[in-house]
Amino acid sequence: MSRSSIEVVAGHNDRGNAVPIESVANILDRELKPLISDWFARVEKEPDLTCIPLNFEERTGHLPRLMHDVTARLRLDAETRAAISKAAAHHGDLRRRQGYPVEMLIEESRLLQVCIFTTLHKNVKNLEFTKLLPDVVTIADEVDAQLKQQMQHFKAADARTMARSF
Repeated sequence: MSRSSIEVVAGHNDRGNAVPIESVANILDRELKPLISDWFARVEKEPDLTCIPLNFEERTGHLPRLMHDVTARLRLDAETRAAISKAAAHHGDLRRRQGYPVEMLIEESRLLQVCIFTTLHKNVKNLEFTKLLPDVVTIADEVDAQLKQQMQHFKAADARTMARSF
């Protein structure tokens, strides 16, 4: 059985109006553009990340696909094993071609988690609290799994380069 998208209308906002309670996945889908903008703003404040000059699209183009994989994972049954993220593999290859060291990939991933959790905090009135902690665990696990996939492809590309040079 999959997780439901929107639960029930419950609770009230500051004006006394009913507030729709949404799944974490739906909130992240709805807030994708602001989340990406927040991530980009945070990245732009990090000299360790901006030492490689990239425009907005070059820096953020991978995020919609990675976030789609996160929200797809959130919608799976808890017992269902998630597919390996092809978007993460592609991102690892891309960042290597762009000249990133592995530390920058790790920092980007960390900032993505910060932005995801900040987005959820901004939407706290809409969250279904009974599923929040399990969803936070799922998000952290998925983002870390994506980082692992990025690293594997990054290292494999390095190995191919080294093999060609001999």
